[in-house]
Amino acid sequence: MTANNINSPADYKFPPAGSSPSQEKAWVKPTLIGIASGYLALVLFIPMLNVFYQAFRKGFEPFLSNLTSPDFLHAAQLTLVISLIVVPVNTVFGLCAAWVIGRNKFRGRTLLISILDVPFAISPVVAGLMIVLLYGRVGWFGPWLEAANIKVIFAFPGMVLATAFVTLPFVAREVIPVLEEVGTDQEEAAKTLGANDWQIFWNVTLPSIRWGLLYGVILTNARAMGEFGAVSVVSGNIAKKTQTLPLFVEDAYKQYATQAAFSAAVILGFLGVITLVLKEILERKTSIKEVE
Repeated sequence: MTANNINSPADYKFPPAGSSPSQEKAWVKPTLIGIASGYLALVLFIPMLNVFYQAFRKGFEPFLSNLTSPDFLHAAQLTLVISLIVVPVNTVFGLCAAWVIGRNKFRGRTLLISILDVPFAISPVVAGLMIVLLYGRVGWFGPWLEAANIKVIFAFPGMVLATAFVTLPFVAREVIPVLEEVGTDQEEAAKTLGANDWQIFWNVTLPSIRWGLLYGVILTNARAMGEFGAVSVVSGNIAKKTQTLPLFVEDAYKQYATQAAFSAAVILGFLGVITLVLKEILERKTSIKEVE
């Protein structure tokens, strides 16, 4: 190597004095934060504040009176009953599906996972229409159900089916990654020591997946209580009969009972806040468990 090939200090181009790349790009971070904050304010914070303002602008007593009306109480009760049915059913289904997918390698596994994600991919309104085409009076199973005097569409069973469909993937989708990450070493060790399948599930598998399972249950419950599209199609939205809390909000607003509509919306928003708090707690629990 000759001396001519060695770069001299004069060959380097130094930035101007008093400036640095971090200083030159200092405006990027505040700009992005401002854009994100402005967008959230427009689509989330301002509408949410307006809902609370409209609900309480006439005072606290009118707000409470709206929450004690017969239509609201029936809608809240129906929403609660549907959730009490759908959440346990989809929890059991999600555990079974997660076990099959997370613990086995078989042909068609990817297709099964894709089918499990169908409720995420299609509109809830389309899901409700599918249920109508299957169980309606002129649907595939309509004549048989009518002969047996079983009413599904515009009745409670159809609302349960619609809610179960849209909440189907949550538990399975949260448990499958946990099962795959935990592996099978502990289960195989328990089996070697003489434990049966039920004992392995309760004492080894369930403690390992409990945070993912609870996370999925919370998401399922939140979606079940707030579902509108699919339930709207199959219910008929009949007050005091087939009207859930989200449908009550829409119907009250259309009937110019805006105070009652916003009061019910506050309750749904409060349920959403509870869901977010529980979600944050479970995420922290999960992160602590991973660190341990």
